[in-house]
Amino acid sequence: MKLNCAVIDDEFLARQYIIDYIKRIPFLNLAGDYNSPLLVLEEIKNNKIDILFLDIRMPDISGLDFLKILDPQPYIIFTTAYKEFAIDGYEHNVVDYLLKPFSFDRFLKAVNKVVNKINGERSVPAEVNGSGTSQKPDSENEYIVIKADRKLYKINFDDLVYIEGQKAYVTFHLKERKITALYSLTELERILPSERFIRIHKSFILSVKNMRALQGNQIEIGSVKLPVGSSYKQNVEKLFRLK
Repeated sequence: MKLNCAVIDDEFLARQYIIDYIKRIPFLNLAGDYNSPLLVLEEIKNNKIDILFLDIRMPDISGLDFLKILDPQPYIIFTTAYKEFAIDGYEHNVVDYLLKPFSFDRFLKAVNKVVNKINGERSVPAEVNGSGTSQKPDSENEYIVIKADRKLYKINFDDLVYIEGQKAYVTFHLKERKITALYSLTELERILPSERFIRIHKSFILSVKNMRALQGNQIEIGSVKLPVGSSYKQNVEKLFRLK
């Protein structure tokens, strides 16, 4: 799943180097860049923007005043040359405050704060009911429901071969397709039934049913071979009754 971003800054060059940073991050998608906050109101109203990189001092309306009229409010990262506005920004629930000129590393740190907020606010629902609550699968449940690409996907345990962690997001490798979404392996490890899934590496959770063979520090699953991390090896060996 990609996060849609918009850049608002009245300076053309300032927008361009933020756009360059966005293009370097695979899970970010540039939805648009604007020289005035008023030009992006409709996109935000329709929930088409996930992250807003917002300058503060602009001719039409200041970034701080613009925040007051936003509904809904996407995740806001201020990008400004004026450090005196930092406290005001945080009072408006801003995720981070980038002081121009800022490096790519600092930009990436701000983006990761958004990802951490998303992962912290959202749990993986095993069952979605009318109240919108979620719960850990019990012995009768044979699936989980995940959010990706603004959709809800029902993933049957029998179809799930393995899950691959890729920094801020994960890919669910199913028998006939792949689904990428913003979740953490740690949360998935907690949610998935331990008798059916096992963590074998910091980047992989596997379906026990679909595992074929263990050779050295590699497990065959489906048509691929995946590495076994040293801290997970003992649990894997127990599964194969080697210890």
